[in-house]
Amino acid sequence: MKIGFIGLGNVGSKLSGSLIRNGHGVTVLDLNPDRVAEKITKGAKAAESAAQLMRDCDAVITCLPPPAASNAVVQEMLPEVCEGKIWMEMSTTDQAEAVRLGHLVIEAGGAAVDCPVSGGCHRADTGNISIFAGCDRATFERILPLLTTLGRRVLHTGELGSASMLKVLTNYLATVHLAANSEALVVAKAAGMDLNVAYEAIAISSGTSFSHVTESQVILNGSRDFLHYGPSEEGCGPVPSDCRAQ
Repeated sequence: MKIGFIGLGNVGSKLSGSLIRNGHGVTVLDLNPDRVAEKITKGAKAAESAAQLMRDCDAVITCLPPPAASNAVVQEMLPEVCEGKIWMEMSTTDQAEAVRLGHLVIEAGGAAVDCPVSGGCHRADTGNISIFAGCDRATFERILPLLTTLGRRVLHTGELGSASMLKVLTNYLATVHLAANSEALVVAKAAGMDLNVAYEAIAISSGTSFSHVTESQVILNGSRDFLHYGPSEEGCGPVPSDCRAQ
């Protein structure tokens, strides 16, 4: 299967890297030429446009920040969509927009999947991330070998759009856990406790969470300023709150 990959940011760079390392034929596209050049050194090819990717590849993956970016890319690809082509939306995006764009692809004769990831950049880099996939069963079976290259845990969530909804719900839970974590550490500090000990106690207790393991250490070492930054998307480092369109 020839794969096109659009969006080489924090997550996309690592997901595309997993595909390249595992011998898939990958052609990439990004607004940053340095990111594209880096992938070429690893064995990828470069595309001139999203339309070219859809024309030349069997499946095109998008991993982009705002829904508007996915819309622009899909609109460009639509004239090249035909039977056998697959659009895979791996962005954390608006569920209704994923469904709308997916239906445009389906109406043009292709197949569409919303397949966001969960688990953090470090897991994306090692192929150990979790993936939700919303699409018909036949399409899911077709792309499953590809998804299992990208992630260790793959869940077929149902129809198109279901994966994006679940992704937002899990992000909500991660944010709630992070807020509670922060409060617990504030209380520990006020009580005069060693915060490193408090961190370890939480980590080995029933009160631990993914947010605690990935975020509490950067809070304690001072590299995360929550007055200026909101919680990071997928534990990938500080993301300005006004940039987290997902």
